Amino acid sequence: MGRIGSLIVEGDCILGHEAAGVVLRCGDGVTTLRPGDRVALEPGAPCENCFLCQEGRYNLCEAVKFSGVYPDHGTLQRYKVHPAKWCHKLPANLTYSQGALLEPLSVVMHGIKSAGVSLGRGTVVCGAGPIGLIALAAARASGSHPIVITDLEPRRLAFAKDFVPTVIPYQISRDLDAQANANEIRKLFGRSGGSGDGDEDYFAPHTVLECTGVESSICTGIYTVRRGGTVMVIGVGRPIINNVPFMHLSLAEIDLKFINRYRDTWPAGMACLSGGILDLDKLVTHVFPLERAMDAMRLCSDVSQGSIKVQIVDEVDGAF
Repeated sequence: MGRIGSLIVEGDCILGHEAAGVVLRCGDGVTTLRPGDRVALEPGAPCENCFLCQEGRYNLCEAVKFSGVYPDHGTLQRYKVHPAKWCHKLPANLTYSQGALLEPLSVVMHGIKSAGVSLGRGTVVCGAGPIGLIALAAARASGSHPIVITDLEPRRLAFAKDFVPTVIPYQISRDLDAQANANEIRKLFGRSGGSGDGDEDYFAPHTVLECTGVESSICTGIYTVRRGGTVMVIGVGRPIINNVPFMHLSLAEIDLKFINRYRDTWPAGMACLSGGILDLDKLVTHVFPLERAMDAMRLCSDVSQGSIKVQIVDEVDGAF
């Protein structure tokens, strides 16, 4: 049974929540779209009535109908009915592929904004999967420097170095615990080694963007960040994580923060891509037709196959 925390797949459900397409028909009263418009889908449709929606924090709405989260069918289908409000017109210079990438980009944008990544401040990105790689590119575009990215898989680290040449890759050692790996990562930012004068913490990164949700990685990020810094957990993990170093967080006044999806990010995301601030095209390593969706799923579930971002397209009538 699939799940993300309390979101459990309890029956048949079409997956998919990163999508772009063309409008075929509009319902009565729709004035913002017309057939033929190219759109990117923001996959959640919040209730718009609860106090969170009224405050503008619609990403926290508990009554949201989110594509691909049971019982609401997702976007891996030929036709999808979706509220016009959450269909964003694509600029002429963006492809459908780029439109689909707006969803993971939105996750990262929400995390980076909440974490306060800024010019000339060091960042560690934990995890060189799709979200981690987008976080790497976005942190670089935000002016963060230096940036270290971590992963267990050397091929993904090599991809990250090719994707953003200024990044410093660090392969997590399975033979070291979280604190020992953190000490090695800190050395990449400058002076370290316990001199006692506080300099080793001064050179430590201000921000950690944790993009795996794995307990050991979160703990490594906590020990890596400087005192008074921020660890932003973007990745999703187990419902309960027990071994977080609570007193280290407390004594160092480290902000351990989290996000849930995104809000008001599609316009800014489209501006980033259409304006050339970010170029994420290289992340799409494989493309499959809709009829081979299962093959695409099998490929992306096996890290050893070298995929980064796998997209599924429907080429009916040459629309894509």
